[in-house]
Amino acid sequence: MATTQQQENKNQPARTVAELVDDIQALTTEIQELYCLDEIPWCVGYSGGKDSSATLQLIWNAIAALPPEKRTKTIYVITTDTLVENPIVAAWVRNSLKQMKSEAEAQGLPFEPHLLQPEFKETFWVGLIGKGYPAPRGKFRWCTERLKINPSNRFIRDVIRSSGEAILVLGTRKAESTKRAFRMKKMEAQRVRDRLSPNMNLPNSLVYSPIEDWENDEVWIYLMQWENPWGYSNKDLFALYRGASADNECPLVVDTSTPSCGSSRFGCWVCTMVSQDKSLTAMIQNDEQKEWMQPLLDFRMELDAEENRERRDFRRRTGEVQLYERNLEGEISVEPIPGPYLKEAREDWLRKLLTVQTQIQRTAPENMRDITLITIEEMSEIRRIWLEERHEFDDSLPRIYEEVTGEPFKDPRPGAGNSLLGSDEWAVLEEICDDDKMHLELMAKLLGTEHEYRKKSRRVGIYDTLEKCFETSSRSPEEAIKNAHLKRDLKTAVNEGNVPKVKQLTLGDAVDEDNSETVKQESWASIKFQARNIDDGD
Repeated sequence: MATTQQQENKNQPARTVAELVDDIQALTTEIQELYCLDEIPWCVGYSGGKDSSATLQLIWNAIAALPPEKRTKTIYVITTDTLVENPIVAAWVRNSLKQMKSEAEAQGLPFEPHLLQPEFKETFWVGLIGKGYPAPRGKFRWCTERLKINPSNRFIRDVIRSSGEAILVLGTRKAESTKRAFRMKKMEAQRVRDRLSPNMNLPNSLVYSPIEDWENDEVWIYLMQWENPWGYSNKDLFALYRGASADNECPLVVDTSTPSCGSSRFGCWVCTMVSQDKSLTAMIQNDEQKEWMQPLLDFRMELDAEENRERRDFRRRTGEVQLYERNLEGEISVEPIPGPYLKEAREDWLRKLLTVQTQIQRTAPENMRDITLITIEEMSEIRRIWLEERHEFDDSLPRIYEEVTGEPFKDPRPGAGNSLLGSDEWAVLEEICDDDKMHLELMAKLLGTEHEYRKKSRRVGIYDTLEKCFETSSRSPEEAIKNAHLKRDLKTAVNEGNVPKVKQLTLGDAVDEDNSETVKQESWASIKFQARNIDDGD
């Protein structure tokens, strides 16, 4: 008798196909009983990959076998589109959801597909181009929560709020990885019944994992031998996987313990959490009809290039200089932690991304010509951040957009184009500051702060905001870094109880080392508006 190949765990005997069939029948009964047990709604995580497809197919077939009068409970099928998905897979999933909705209505089944997306203020490009976050790394994996966790958790919380509880159905399997197996095994002790575990991240919800003990080959046998019930082709799904070096899909992510999806077939095309996007590379190499995606791969490789600190600020986004110890050829160097991308770098990323988008819209197959890498809403938010938070009132985004696309930028945000200052004033300010970037930044912040507060009936807090401008932007990079070292050394001396060192460092600020004369130190706090008691409304 034929057996399924279980290469992932050779210590366990392979199940026969007959045993797999028995397991499918048992799971069908279990799903039906669990569904009819109460009124708790279900949310099925669907990525379009093999594991989630097999799970949804099991659920669909089990519910379809119930009498119509028992199909009373809605089953939400939720998919998270990060807006930076592999275009081929994104199109596959969108079309699958459309087909699913149509078939559910035709078959009288309670399945309700939902395509979820991150809020435009939390998208990948708003983070990287707008706020200047560097490409995600192991120690700064800022993308997962914003792009994948938050959208799905928001939806599930809404279901819980309206129904009191929810059951989240996932295609997680122990054979995916050792870490996954360990985590699932650990949760078994808290289970309320077989394959039903408490969700530690979302109160009042349970996680149901029907195929947790299946192996890769068993998943494929089921998909190939059992017809897709919503009319989509499992053979086409197999073709998507074929030729890929990795066989994992990117699952519905509900917590930060989920591993990076960058090495999977269904990950983000911009992912820099892995050294190489093997699946996208394989798609392009194995099918000349997919060569139009090469600019995406080139852009991703540029994102993943060796860090160029000259393109990054020497301060964090707060304006504070933070130091860390760095090992350089066996010697410890204390240096500033690189901050967000500088203005020129952020503008450069936007220009390159729009260039890639324009190029693939021209070279992609007819059915993919409407592809969008960055939305107008994202660019509107990026523009707002540059103008209002970075005080870059030259308003370069519309200019860059028109230069690359040949079309004017139409901002959907009401009043987005209204500004007291513009590119002409920015050019004058650059000339006045004579290429001194810190001086230019300070002047822009002061002008931006005045512009921000001029609309208010009472300008409460303007003094503190102006002071913050001086604290973060009045020193040259060299002076700011030197001051950060002084603070670090002083803190170390205090912690060590080194009184002489503390006195030396404290007095060092007030004594000129060349002539030992006392130097008067006046901070912005001591000289700002001597008449502080002036009414804030004036």
